[in-house]
Amino acid sequence: MENSRAEQQLALHGSMKAVTRIEGKGKPKIGIDEFMSVSERFGFSAKTLDAIRKAVEKEDFGDGPFLGNYYAGLKETRVQAFERIARETFGVKYAVGVSSGTGALHSAFVAAGVGPGTEVICPAIGFYATAAAVVTAKGVPIFCDVDASLAIDPSKIEKLITKRTVAIAPTHVMGTVCNMGAIMRIARKHKLRVVEDCAQSCGATFKGKRVGAFGDLGCFSISCYKIVGGGEGGLIVANDKRLWERANQVAECGGLWRPDRFALPRYESEIFCGTNYRMSELEAAVDVVQLKRMPATVKRSNAVKMRVLRELDTFKEIVPQKLNDAAGDVGYLLRFFPENVELGARIVEALRAEGVSCGMRGHSDAPDWHIYSYMYPITLQAGPHGPECVYTCKHYTDAGGRVQYARGDCPVADDLFDRVINVNLNQWYTARDCHNIAKGINKVLSAYCTPDAKAAKWL
Repeated sequence: MENSRAEQQLALHGSMKAVTRIEGKGKPKIGIDEFMSVSERFGFSAKTLDAIRKAVEKEDFGDGPFLGNYYAGLKETRVQAFERIARETFGVKYAVGVSSGTGALHSAFVAAGVGPGTEVICPAIGFYATAAAVVTAKGVPIFCDVDASLAIDPSKIEKLITKRTVAIAPTHVMGTVCNMGAIMRIARKHKLRVVEDCAQSCGATFKGKRVGAFGDLGCFSISCYKIVGGGEGGLIVANDKRLWERANQVAECGGLWRPDRFALPRYESEIFCGTNYRMSELEAAVDVVQLKRMPATVKRSNAVKMRVLRELDTFKEIVPQKLNDAAGDVGYLLRFFPENVELGARIVEALRAEGVSCGMRGHSDAPDWHIYSYMYPITLQAGPHGPECVYTCKHYTDAGGRVQYARGDCPVADDLFDRVINVNLNQWYTARDCHNIAKGINKVLSAYCTPDAKAAKWL
């Protein structure tokens, strides 16, 4: 009898609701002050900031924006728009926006099968993050020498392949491109995965195809340090759905990428413990605009470099950087090799006096994590709790794995990294700017070198 009376009093059965409205109303979690904080980072004057605040104070922010990729209540979040534009731009089926280029590499290496007992062939020149991500994925990086392009030398890859090798990680350095045709032939011949590191060459092409779309997975740094991006961000692209899903599982350990987040795996090894490399809506809001601009940025940069190169004379003592595809080069650096460091030092000093922005490493002993011999966390085989276990892991040693690193392992890289002269270029240079830079280079090289019509060509 008592239960029946209680049921009759429930709103479920027609009684009045206990809660008809909520009186408490606060400010949105993210509102005007946060918006103004972002506005300040654009460097607006105090007068403009005051005008912006007065304008936005008239708006009702409601509950404020939700700045995550999921549950935002939008038809398309900024992260999703960024990934869509990436698919369209690079001509791939799948894309994942992540928090950094390093996060992209780590996720991609795990997706590609890197783990205990495995090796990945990495270039001797390129930022340390590539090899570091291999170790983070519990693999062992094996450094391969470079050629005059400063990219991995395809002719030296096969001798490094062992039964432990699972992937090759070509790095497109400083706006240039690797010989992806040769690399892919080697990889397919030996049934190896290819993880492209495109951090320094976003938008570059090889034979008309964007880098990142050749390998099984392409990784990008989309950040303030690169020609595309602002703040910190990254991108993974792929054409294989399973690889995309595995990369997602590393980057999004929570499983939010899955149709049913908490469900049992749909297939073996679909879910496993990963981390969190999610891209935020704030980063994506900037990067989606940056990525849209990328093709035009690359076109302008390449045009500048080609204008300068076409006006340069040839000299006996100068070898230009090999360009695997001049038309696909991003073009923000012009590089060449004098016959020795001493000559290079004189050339750099004279070029700077002529107003040409340039530099050369020379006989410096300062550590630089862009060349294998100075990548101390790798070369010292250091781990967070003592020696890094990937090198002593039984999966590795029982398979015959043993590696030591030292300068001299990659002699071409050692030589060229010290000798290369880097001339800085800018996408906004006019035709006259390009002419004057070429004129300055010719003037200096003519003073210190021997003109030779038969010497190595710039193009």
